[in-house]
Amino acid sequence: MKQNNIKIAITGGIGSGKSTVANIIASEGYPVFSCDEIYSELLRDGKFLLEIEKNFPGSVKDGRLDRNKLSAEVFKDEEKLKKLNALTHGKILSAAFIKTEGERLSFLEVPLLFENGLESRFDKVIVVLRDYENRISSVTVRDGISREEVINRIKRQFDYDNYDFAKYYVIHNNSNLADLRAKTLKTLCLIACGTE
Repeated sequence: MKQNNIKIAITGGIGSGKSTVANIIASEGYPVFSCDEIYSELLRDGKFLLEIEKNFPGSVKDGRLDRNKLSAEVFKDEEKLKKLNALTHGKILSAAFIKTEGERLSFLEVPLLFENGLESRFDKVIVVLRDYENRISSVTVRDGISREEVINRIKRQFDYDNYDFAKYYVIHNNSNLADLRAKTLKTLCLIACGTE
């Protein structure tokens, strides 16, 4: 018997390649939702923006969130980061789960899954792991920020290098795109076959 409304989180540290894994799964025809995209949708809600501005003065200008200013502020202060996560992640996840309604199997790209203790909200979890130096070089190129800034962000995130992920599906992203695709499709097959 087929199970219904199975929600699978795709997560990993900054620069791990989780978005690429999500895109590969989407290319196979599965519904994939990005929490970052849902966050962007929420940022078009005036009430939500007012709430952010109230908690982080100066982060909203001309009705738009200044992401760089907010990121620079919260990544320097762990308490502020916790405050932002508490403010946003419940709303993001609620909106994401609404999108999965009616789907037998759906995937959600969740950047801060373990940091916010959200793993129990999902039926299965895919963790994308990548070597430390590869993560740093990927993010410096992608975001145009310094090595020091990337290292600072990694330090503020969950420690992916020293955790036992034995109970989750793990994809190691330390080679090329073809290798990552092959590993992702293998994992996808294990998950899809296991939910029939």
